[in-house]
Amino acid sequence: MKLRFTADDIAAARDAGVIDAATFERLAQFFAARHADVAAPAQQPRYDFVNLLWYAGALIVLGAMGMFSTTAFGLWGNKALLVTALVYATLFTVAGAYLWRRRGLRTPGGLLIACAVGMAPLAIFALQSMFDANPAGEAKPYNDFYVWVKSSWLPMELGTIGAASLALIAFPFPFLVMIIAFALWFMSMDLTPWLMGIQEFSWDQRVTVSMYFGLAVLALAWLVDLKRWENGDFAFWLHLFGLMAFWGGLSSQNSGDELGKALYCAINVGLVFLSLFLMRRAYAVFGAIGVTTYLGYLASSVFKDSILFPFALSGIGVLLIVFGLLFHRYGGAIAETLGELLPEHLRGLRPAHAREQG
Repeated sequence: MKLRFTADDIAAARDAGVIDAATFERLAQFFAARHADVAAPAQQPRYDFVNLLWYAGALIVLGAMGMFSTTAFGLWGNKALLVTALVYATLFTVAGAYLWRRRGLRTPGGLLIACAVGMAPLAIFALQSMFDANPAGEAKPYNDFYVWVKSSWLPMELGTIGAASLALIAFPFPFLVMIIAFALWFMSMDLTPWLMGIQEFSWDQRVTVSMYFGLAVLALAWLVDLKRWENGDFAFWLHLFGLMAFWGGLSSQNSGDELGKALYCAINVGLVFLSLFLMRRAYAVFGAIGVTTYLGYLASSVFKDSILFPFALSGIGVLLIVFGLLFHRYGGAIAETLGELLPEHLRGLRPAHAREQG
């Protein structure tokens, strides 16, 4: 078990005669220096209202430039589209680098760098159009990149991954990992029919590919999580995106009979317990939603066409709230106990932050 104590505890030990005044001063100076050395480079993100505005603004910029505004750019021609993408990328890079390096504002600076990376597929699409290399040889608008899944979109995906990787080297901002994962998810959808040599890619095939790709991303996130990174929580976005791809694909599967639906519930229960092992609450959130979905199905089957149906759903909602409260209050203690009970070889497989807490 880890011992946790504060400066007041050390002072109490001095007052009780356990340590002398000189030892107290040396300990106080040592812990102050150690705290400064450890805390300074970590710069943990704060998910407050200001950060919410920063992230929301970046997502709006990426969405506007990437999906919605290309209709207007299309009226000007591909050269104007290319120039606009390059100008925006340059402006975002300069502004982001200034905030990152000169002002020490890493979150808004990193988000501006992410906006610059978001211009990469736009510029590549313009180049493809200028050289008559439109995806699939068709004059489709750029915003179809988010709709159509074709192997000829690969240059845009590879360019986005390359730009994000270069940006990640220069500006180690964890959100850039999300852009790489997003482009890789697109690539998994595009490469599958191309490698299999099929023209039609059904919905069931898409959700299956998404589910297995999500599992691969979660495995990568777990490997990244085994080490504590000084520049931020790089595994967070991998866990989140991997869960979205895996859980979304899993929930979109046709589970068929009752056994399949019960298995779906069991997997989601497993996600809840996995959240304690990995100390990642996102797993508990997705797992709880999945369990609630299954319970809602049971309620609709048992209480179908019954006046008790809304009361059954209300009860499920209350149980979910109670579960959230219990997890918030006792989740850390349960995870710590779990860490003590696990064999040594399994304890070493837990993420770095989970091993430190448990």
